[in-house]
Amino acid sequence: MSAQSAPVARACEHAPRPLAAPRAMPAPTLKHLELVEYEPTWRAMQRFTDARDAATPDEIWFLEHPPVFTLGMNASRAHLLAPGDIPVVQIDRGGQVTYHGPGQLVVYPLIDLKRAGLGIRDFVMALERAVIDLAAQFGIAAECRRNAPGVYVEDRKLASVGVRVRHGGAYHGLALNVTLDLEPFGRINPCGYQGLQMTRLCDLGGPASVPACAQALEPHLMRALGLVRV
Repeated sequence: MSAQSAPVARACEHAPRPLAAPRAMPAPTLKHLELVEYEPTWRAMQRFTDARDAATPDEIWFLEHPPVFTLGMNASRAHLLAPGDIPVVQIDRGGQVTYHGPGQLVVYPLIDLKRAGLGIRDFVMALERAVIDLAAQFGIAAECRRNAPGVYVEDRKLASVGVRVRHGGAYHGLALNVTLDLEPFGRINPCGYQGLQMTRLCDLGGPASVPACAQALEPHLMRALGLVRV
């Protein structure tokens, strides 16, 4: 299968407010996990989602992964051009192939979407909006695109979004390039788009470390998701 051309720039609408005013809910647990292996973390997200009930507090995990390529459920391996010695893992999110590695802030919001009053599209747009607002804080003009999830600065992609919803619980999430080595993206068609170039915050005037980026992103993410603390 041939790769798609890079998506045409087109700003999408701002993430809407939640579909309904969210009910008072337990404060989400924010976990900063540092550098953790991909597959055990993915399995832990699945276990959390399967075990949760209506009273389970949401959790948001902030972390980094060692180098790994991940393929969505229906992704084509044709987009893996030359993975070399970087592991490839087929997973259960949507989307095509992407890369994770040290220097990239990965955020997994494990959210009860019904309780938060969010539809799936609203949830994705909220993740995008959080990154756009973070970028704006540092004077960076970023945008999302209607038919290509993620966040872009001019013609380059800054952040990728891929989610899964099971039993009303969302997992997977957001990958934001901070100081990440971008070379491995040249070994794939990122997100299935041939020639799509990536960028990172440290080159744009944003935070120059993953912990600093996580701290700056937190309030934007909480606001975009409409989470209410009690």
